[in-house]
Amino acid sequence: MPEGIAGVDEAGRGPLAGPVYAACVMLDPARPIVGVADSKKLSAKARQDLAATIREQALAWAVAWATAAEIDQLNILQASLLAMERAVGSLSRLPGEVWVDGPHCPKLAIPARGIVGGDASVPVISAASILAKVARDAAMAALHQDFPDYGFDRHKGYPTADHLRALERHGPCPEHRRSFAPVRKRLADPRPGLRDRL
Repeated sequence: MPEGIAGVDEAGRGPLAGPVYAACVMLDPARPIVGVADSKKLSAKARQDLAATIREQALAWAVAWATAAEIDQLNILQASLLAMERAVGSLSRLPGEVWVDGPHCPKLAIPARGIVGGDASVPVISAASILAKVARDAAMAALHQDFPDYGFDRHKGYPTADHLRALERHGPCPEHRRSFAPVRKRLADPRPGLRDRL
């Protein structure tokens, strides 16, 4: 039987590499979590601490993702919605309604409502934003072990000056999003890169 509200948010729409992550959280009204806020406004340590508390105290939570290849195949918006759909589908209980950060909602069998700015104003969405961000950061740190030339542990795949220089120097790795303009441009460059050594 459906119960309660689930919040959903994603992390990683803007990077040039790696998957896009989404999280879905159902908070326990009897166990409020102090300090939950938009993940972008929290320090890395605060996010880690809050993520541990959310995982421990939430009624239910799930994290899912869509790969870089799926992003290239579907586009980043549709891949983000797919990750959200997977996260909702992985919950251990069925919510009565899903509240999603932003104007777009994934295709679900239960009611869903988009809330622009929800990650900063709705605690259950803020909690999802924290879990998604922490999970994606961990995935990018792991990716750094496989592809240390790019600095994924520092910039998490976002198009920083350091990342763009590494992309220019080494060419894309298999986890770069081919459909994103800086990667597409480098792929068209005839100079060899890391991709040619894999």
